[in-house]
Amino acid sequence: MSVKLLMNWDIKPGRDQEYFEFVVREWVPGVQKLGLQPTGAWYTVYSRAKDAPQIMTEAITRDYDSMRNILESDDWTMLNDKLQEFVHNYTQKIIHVTGGFQI
Repeated sequence: MSVKLLMNWDIKPGRDQEYFEFVVREWVPGVQKLGLQPTGAWYTVYSRAKDAPQIMTEAITRDYDSMRNILESDDWTMLNDKLQEFVHNYTQKIIHVTGGFQI
């Protein structure tokens, strides 16, 4: 059964341009190379909810073992560490794919 990695974060103040360049040039191609298939990304411009993440994104793999292997890989660690230079309040969780929008 397919599983989905849900990730949320906020962009560090003053790092927007660098962040978006990194995501387009390195992060998306990097996660795809690892075997994750990005399926959605949302950018919140404004929210009254103080705890709403600025960025929400998701990616799918074919099964839990594939996801675990990706998240335990050195390549994921390096990619995720670089992402952390541009973001804060990062969270992630793995869920089973049920279709539609999931949180």
